[in-house]
Amino acid sequence: MDADVIVVGAGLAGLVAAHELTSRGRKVALVDQENAANLGGQAFWSFGGLFLVDSPEQRRLGIKDSFELAWNDWQGSAQFDRVDDEDSWAVRWARAYVEFAAGEKRGWLDGHDIKFLPTVGWAERGDLRADGHGNSVPRFHVAWGTGTGVVEPFVRYAQQAARDGLLTFHHRHRVDELVVEEGAARGVRGTVLAEDNSPRGVASNRDHVGEFELTAQAVVVTSGGIGADHDIVRRYWPERLGTPPAEMVTGVPAYVDGRMLDISAEAGVRLVNRDRMWHYTEGLRNWDPIWPGHGIRILPGPSSMWFDALGRRLPDPCLPGYDTLSTLRHLRTDADLAGHDHSWFILSQKIIEKEFALSGSEQNPDITAKDRAGFLKERVLGKGAPGPVAAFVRNGADFVTAPDLEQLVARMNQLTDKPLLDADAVRRQIEARDLQIANPYSKDAQIQGIRNARRYIGDRLGRVATPHRILDPAAGPLIGVKLHILTRKTLGGIQTDLDSRALTADGTVIDGLYAAGEVAGFGGGGVHGYNALEGTFLGGCLFSGRAAGRAAARQTA
Repeated sequence: MDADVIVVGAGLAGLVAAHELTSRGRKVALVDQENAANLGGQAFWSFGGLFLVDSPEQRRLGIKDSFELAWNDWQGSAQFDRVDDEDSWAVRWARAYVEFAAGEKRGWLDGHDIKFLPTVGWAERGDLRADGHGNSVPRFHVAWGTGTGVVEPFVRYAQQAARDGLLTFHHRHRVDELVVEEGAARGVRGTVLAEDNSPRGVASNRDHVGEFELTAQAVVVTSGGIGADHDIVRRYWPERLGTPPAEMVTGVPAYVDGRMLDISAEAGVRLVNRDRMWHYTEGLRNWDPIWPGHGIRILPGPSSMWFDALGRRLPDPCLPGYDTLSTLRHLRTDADLAGHDHSWFILSQKIIEKEFALSGSEQNPDITAKDRAGFLKERVLGKGAPGPVAAFVRNGADFVTAPDLEQLVARMNQLTDKPLLDADAVRRQIEARDLQIANPYSKDAQIQGIRNARRYIGDRLGRVATPHRILDPAAGPLIGVKLHILTRKTLGGIQTDLDSRALTADGTVIDGLYAAGEVAGFGGGGVHGYNALEGTFLGGCLFSGRAAGRAAARQTA
């Protein structure tokens, strides 16, 4: 055989699985359709957020978290409703993952020298119900180095294993078939692609120069999701989310093509929960793109006002940073909005300076470089918006500014085919909101949320602007931001047991075949159910990749 184990996909889950295998003396063939510059895959480009429960960082900030609270939040968010079938393993994976996040995970990450910012972010604040979707407390721990820093140790391990003769890289090898014989995985077959020295993330050629076959005792599939293929996204777009947008921006590189899902199904693997997906509603067209249709997500604080394409304020819980899929569902199921793929933020300069962050390692150079002094200067002591945010305001096609609302709305209307916004109607809604600022209490749910957020020291110091009237000239200029749907994550995939072993339609194990990361719905075929709590995608790759690597190592002992 060519190796003890073949790992298909050199993203985070694949690298973690490879490390677990090689650290136990197994020989690994790491197969990926991209070049060596793309080691780490999509995770490299991420913001590096990780979901932790009752961490030292939380405790230092006065956050009272527990497994019980986190598990309640997870169940309320996941809304598992296929527990006798497609969710049967996902529920078990979910509980195991929350136990990991509340227990071993923090120490395990520290053992790989992955460190965190001292502040903890409050992502997906939820649907405003105690038993519903959302994080009851801040749990979003950003790694020093962003996604690059999370990936780095596992890239280093793989390169050292290659030098030690335990790992062989097979770059530019595209798997087209999983070889399964007599109910057991025996290897892979595929196409050798022409050499391509494009930089990381840039779309590479698909020119065929040969074929290959590799054999092993086990195969681990860690090939990612479907986010770069909008046709597949539309094919599986669920009816509950309305009609898919005609136009979307792309939050992942072009190689996130979903090919291995159907290839796995052809080998007898069961795919589940393919109608579950995670796309953001705060996407921007990148003014300096790396991959085709490259979109960037705004990580918003809670203060911007959110309007639909017709200039109507979005209803609760469609608030910035609260409930991603409820907002997506509202925008895609309202009959009046069927012909429009965008929405709007309206905010002040004071808000953007404090509350706007951009997802992505390249959009956060201070954190990515682990530049603590630069972080303090830029994010805490600096005046004005962070550099990458200011660059989008200057150069981005989706930003307009103006000294007053009438001029702002006129410029916003210039970004659409027809002028859809009425300045008087927008003004009435903003003025009604602004009247709620006069007191430390309010009937407006968004204002209540802002004041609630500022009771948390992490938000008050670095994330949430002091409450003010948006139309206050002293807080200006005014800013309008055109928002697009940004594709991101596949929440379903290959159904696996708790050892990451791939299952067939009748629930039996395919001997020697494992799956981890996004291709497996981050564990079990859909560990998140219908909703993610954020910081759980990288964490899901780490957890499921670890499980797959350890189980495959046991099998090949």
